[in-house]
Amino acid sequence: MVRVKRGNVARKRRKKILSLASGYRGAHSILFRVANQQVMKALRYSYIGRKQKKRIFRRIWISRINATSRLNGISYSQLINKFKKSNIDLNRKMLSQIAILDSSTFQSLIEITN
Repeated sequence: MVRVKRGNVARKRRKKILSLASGYRGAHSILFRVANQQVMKALRYSYIGRKQKKRIFRRIWISRINATSRLNGISYSQLINKFKKSNIDLNRKMLSQIAILDSSTFQSLIEITN
């Protein structure tokens, strides 16, 4: 059998994994085998996290809108229903920003729907 010389390729691959693992604690950033497992796990978590982030932010926006709308005497579900009926097409992200940064505009939006 022919001897396989792959010193350069293997070193580059290991260095790439170890550079991705830099900042991990203990052997997770020094030993290749452990670092490789941690990097694979971290990449899985980051993939899942990118999906979860969308759900989490939607929940945050809804809770912000709900809190502000209840201060104005209307529940979240009633507010969204009135927005849909009066053809106000603001998404939840925009509504939460308006509710936090400009409460007078948010109150005027609620008055428009009545």
